[in-house]
Amino acid sequence: MRRLVGYTLFWVGLGMMVKMLFDSVLVSVLLILFLLLMGYNLFMG
Repeated sequence: MRRLVGYTLFWVGLGMMVKMLFDSVLVSVLLILFLLLMGYNLFMG
């Protein structure tokens, strides 16, 4: 469980760093929706 939490926190932190590169709210929302869908598909598949 600790490894899963660490893995998740690492990617959340990386996502926050990537978010700083985008100024557009629309691009950020589309990226978030895309990543949520891909994460769901990979987790449930």
